Amino acid sequence: MDIDIHHAFLPHTGAEAALGFYRDLLGFELRQDVGYQDMRWLTVAPAGGSTSIVLHPPAVDPGITDTERQTILDLIAKGAYGAITLSTDDLEALFDRVQAGGADIVQEPTDQDYGVRDCAFRDPAGNLIRVNQR
Repeated sequence: MDIDIHHAFLPHTGAEAALGFYRDLLGFELRQDVGYQDMRWLTVAPAGGSTSIVLHPPAVDPGITDTERQTILDLIAKGAYGAITLSTDDLEALFDRVQAGGADIVQEPTDQDYGVRDCAFRDPAGNLIRVNQR
C-alpha cells in the first residue's frame, strides 16, 4: 500500500498576508482559492510538489463554543497553535530570503544536537515554520 500526505492544514488570520508569505516570499504555487461568505481557504504547495498546505480560516467550526473559538484565536496570536516542518537544499539562502522579507525569526540556522541543521520563523498568522537542511 502506497500512502502519501496530500494536505496539511494551518490556520490563517488574513488571506492576503498568507498569500504574500507562502506564494510571494516562499515561492509556493497557489493551487486553490476558495471563498465562502467572508472566508477564504487557500491551497498552496511547492512548485511541482504533491503535498499541499490548506490555509484555512480559524475557529469557524459550528461545533465549537465562543469560548473555545476565542481560545483558538488566542493560541494562534501567541504562535502556539499551528506548525509545520519544511526542508530545502539551501537552508542559508532560504533563511536570508525569509529574513529579508520581514518574517518573524524564531531561530537562525543552527546545527541541532539531534543531527539536523534547521531554522525557524513564523508566518503572518503566527504558525511556526521550521525548515530542515536536506
